[in-house]
Amino acid sequence: QVQLVESGGGLVQAGGSLRLSCVASGRAFNTYNVGWFRQAPGKEREFVAAIKWNSDSTYYTDSVKGRFTISRDNGKNAVYLQMNSLKPEDTAVYSCAAKDRQSIWIHRLTGAYDYWGQGTQVTVSS
Repeated sequence: QVQLVESGGGLVQAGGSLRLSCVASGRAFNTYNVGWFRQAPGKEREFVAAIKWNSDSTYYTDSVKGRFTISRDNGKNAVYLQMNSLKPEDTAVYSCAAKDRQSIWIHRLTGAYDYWGQGTQVTVSS
C-alpha cells in the first residue's frame, strides 16, 4: 500500500503559478502510475494530468495543456504538478492518486486509481 500527501496549494492571482507536490510513503513509488485530479465546488471530480511510473508517458486534459506540467522524482517518492498561467476556472481541490503499474490503467478515470491523497486547495483570484 501507499499513502499520499499533497501540498503546495494556496491563493494566487490569475496569471500566477503554483507547484503542487504529492509525496508518497509506504511501498516504493516507482511501482505506481500517478494522476492529478481536481474538484471544484458543485462539480464532479475531473482528470487533470497523469504520468506513467517511469515518466515515459504523460497525459493532460485539454484545458491545461501548455500551462501545466506533471513530473516525478521516484528517488524522492514525489510527483509534481507545475501550474502556470493560472485562471479562476482552475480553482478547485487538487488530489493525487496512484495505481499499481502492474494493473490496467485508464489514466482519465477516477475509478482507475486505488489510492488517494486528502487534497490541497488551489484558489485563483481574478
